[in-house]
Amino acid sequence: MRRTTPRAALRRAAGGFAAAGLLAAGSLTLTAPAQASVPSFTLGGPAGTALHPYPATGAPQKASLAFTVDNPSEDEENGAFQGEYTVRFDLSALAGVADVSFDGDGGADCTTTGTIAVCHDRGILPGLSTLARLEVTAAKGGKDGATGSIEVTAEADGATFTPFTARVGIGGPDLSMRRLPFRTELEPGDTQPVPVTFTNNGTRAAEGVLLTLRHTRGMEFTERYRNCEYSEDDLGMGSPGAWTTALCSFGGSYEPGVTYTLSEPPSLRATKRAYYDSLLYRIAEDGPAARAAQRGGARYSPGKGATLALREAPAALTADLNPGDNQQDADFRTANSADFAAYGDRAEGAAGDSVEVNVGFRNRGPAWIGNIRSGEDVATVDVTVPEGASVVSAPGTCRGVTADGQYREDRTAAPRYFCSTPMSVREDAVLTLPFVLRITEVAEGASGKVVVRNTRLADPELPFDPEPADNTASLVLNARDTEPGDSGATTDGGASGGTAVAGGSTGGGGPDSAGGTSTSSGGSTGSAGSAGTDLGGSTGGGLAATGSHALATGAAALAALVAGGVLLTVSRRRAHR
Repeated sequence: MRRTTPRAALRRAAGGFAAAGLLAAGSLTLTAPAQASVPSFTLGGPAGTALHPYPATGAPQKASLAFTVDNPSEDEENGAFQGEYTVRFDLSALAGVADVSFDGDGGADCTTTGTIAVCHDRGILPGLSTLARLEVTAAKGGKDGATGSIEVTAEADGATFTPFTARVGIGGPDLSMRRLPFRTELEPGDTQPVPVTFTNNGTRAAEGVLLTLRHTRGMEFTERYRNCEYSEDDLGMGSPGAWTTALCSFGGSYEPGVTYTLSEPPSLRATKRAYYDSLLYRIAEDGPAARAAQRGGARYSPGKGATLALREAPAALTADLNPGDNQQDADFRTANSADFAAYGDRAEGAAGDSVEVNVGFRNRGPAWIGNIRSGEDVATVDVTVPEGASVVSAPGTCRGVTADGQYREDRTAAPRYFCSTPMSVREDAVLTLPFVLRITEVAEGASGKVVVRNTRLADPELPFDPEPADNTASLVLNARDTEPGDSGATTDGGASGGTAVAGGSTGGGGPDSAGGTSTSSGGSTGSAGSAGTDLGGSTGGGLAATGSHALATGAAALAALVAGGVLLTVSRRRAHR
């Protein structure tokens, strides 16, 4: 049977939009030896599926239902269940409602006898695995509005399973969002209306609708409406407030075959920090489940402006019962730039001393930069180690290379390091990378350098940065009193001298001479130059926001638009090159 993403990957990609049905792993009491607990697994799948009515002519349209099993073990290497297990699908409640079969590659060993389908397999990996895929169509003669269910159970020696029920019905509302003709090449300050329009292409009315408007940091709506609630999130992009989400509720009955549009379209504006941005707009039937799915556990606050309203517009019925067209999105490119300024550091010490230095860059704006679609790093921080020193520790986001930037088998104590960045950087962000260096030989004024550049070494210029002169800074050990032509250890100012690490001292230079702050991985706030928010390495490295308080983060990684619960899943590439 086919396997899907393990638990660790689900947690990285989903965040606040965690897949429904996952159980938290229980903690074990580490005291006297005791019998191992019996593993418990959870069965899952689509909670509700609407089917196209059986057509008067032609074949019925199929819906594919994927059923899963969740192994909550945190041990990816040793947490697999090795035994055999049996899964049963009770289809008796679908009589007269739907017909079911297994798809071509949905199960390794599945058979159906009467109204019972049985699958056999061995082994359940940690995380979420696909058990089987069922193809379901409305039964011939099935009535619009008829409902049934599939009861899923499983058993195995030495394990227990939580059963699952999938509900199936014929017909229902089908809210289809119309794609809007936006202007996508913008200037800061440009404003345009967002006349959201949708049609109920289904067979029954929707009782209340929920409009979701989600945009990246460079865009903003000019008003916050009283029947909408708002939240800011990073959705795995690495920048607090990278996304703003509005959930707007509309009561009433929205009938089949009718198109609805906003009475007064809200205005969307490109801000002074806009560069490359996206807007997502989605419609769904309102209700507690729809709200919970879109909130994803984030905190929301109500708007205080006017009430956003819908009105009816004429349209023809084109029934398709397709949940995949409930949302649309648009990308915007604003004529703007961002100034990434590198900063270095200075430190002093004797031969054999270890000293800590903090290097990195800050975004001087005005634009924020986010690789919304690709999920690629925004930039690379290229650090050359001064002569007479070797690296004792480096952030986990950095990899050692040769002096000319080529692959190095041994990545420790390298002469040069390439450090990755998040997929988005706010207009006021500071990236801090702490290194510990051991002075092997004292050389007065030994100088390395820090360069913030494009991720491609052969094409180092940052396409959004019109000020390349400040992309390079110095990393100096035992500096002379006067360094000819040297403007200092950092491009933002700073003074030499600092606290001892191991017989040496750290440089006092920081990334923000203007008084900006940098958030530590422990959540405290200190002066500029402190270690920033952890980027994934065990030894630090961070991206700090200097302009606003960060709200709770949501889902993760690349913009993959998904219907039915998870509004936007961000899946981030983090492989070392």
